[in-house]
Amino acid sequence: MIDAIVDTGSLVAVLNRRESHHLWAIDQLDSMRLPLLTCEPVITEVLFLLSHSSIAVQGLWRLIQDGEIVIPFSLNDEREAIQKLMMKYADQPMSLADACLVWMSELFPEHFLFTLDSDFKTYRRFGRRVIPLITP
Repeated sequence: MIDAIVDTGSLVAVLNRRESHHLWAIDQLDSMRLPLLTCEPVITEVLFLLSHSSIAVQGLWRLIQDGEIVIPFSLNDEREAIQKLMMKYADQPMSLADACLVWMSELFPEHFLFTLDSDFKTYRRFGRRVIPLITP
């Protein structure tokens, strides 16, 4: 079983059957140990992207309530590290959610990042180390 940090796109794909990567994302969950970790900016993005589907939004809240997704991260506590990452990748530009996930990959180095976002192939943790990804 794989420990994972989950990104916006993968979470949307899990919750929305109409997403092109839905079946792939559901299949990947079978190899992951729960809970999945994430951050509040990812939850914000997911809620925005799924705002057209009350069923998917309820599904997200249920995953959080049931402890299958946890948010072991405080932006307030980690703001300096996040700011440094966003400055380092300012030419990308790096979103707040992406910066939080890169930082989380340092805080939880045994976790893979479950993502559809190809930017994570460019981002590095601990300076120059590749982030281990679960991606199509």
